[in-house]
Amino acid sequence: MTRLLKFMKSNILEAGIDEVARGCLVGPVVAAAVIWNPELENIFNIKIPEIKDSKKLKPNIRKQYSDFIKSYALDYNIAFVNEKDIDEMNILNATFKAMHKAISGLTLQPEHLIIDGNSFKPFIADKFNRQIDYTTVVKGDDKYLSIACASILAKVARDEYIHNLVDNDPSLEKYGWKKNNAYGTKDHIEAIKKYGITKYHRKTFGICKEYA
Repeated sequence: MTRLLKFMKSNILEAGIDEVARGCLVGPVVAAAVIWNPELENIFNIKIPEIKDSKKLKPNIRKQYSDFIKSYALDYNIAFVNEKDIDEMNILNATFKAMHKAISGLTLQPEHLIIDGNSFKPFIADKFNRQIDYTTVVKGDDKYLSIACASILAKVARDEYIHNLVDNDPSLEKYGWKKNNAYGTKDHIEAIKKYGITKYHRKTFGICKEYA
């Protein structure tokens, strides 16, 4: 049984929100929102695997857990904000935009949001024209099940996006994205120095600025 807390506020629809790829050099920032059923084990007798922060899971386990979450969450949504928007509005605002897109794409209307991190731009619910109550939680993906689920969905979706770029364009293999997932590793930086940047690189990030 997972040791993460199943909710912060009981008896309401609560969504956990997390994002991935804020610090990478390529592609979108990705956020996910998950409304979990805290009674999944008690009522439906479904065993929850050892869900945790996505960074602590091997890729094959993350994929298995992602499929489990999609099957048993009350609701979920995954949202992307691309590299062009990141360069135009900066990564913090792009992250807030991705989180808002993830929330607005939910079928169910959450009554409370728990956000991984220490900052968030308030979300106004279109259906009621009111701000949804929220709480930011530092290292929330280590504390709350719904946030950990969101981190897994976002991580799997984002890594699959990067890998698909390489599958569809083998010329990108020289950047090592299937190994470094487009983060600023030594091999990735050396490839940029040798070959320059691609249309997928964030032109306002790190070494990419020198080659934009």
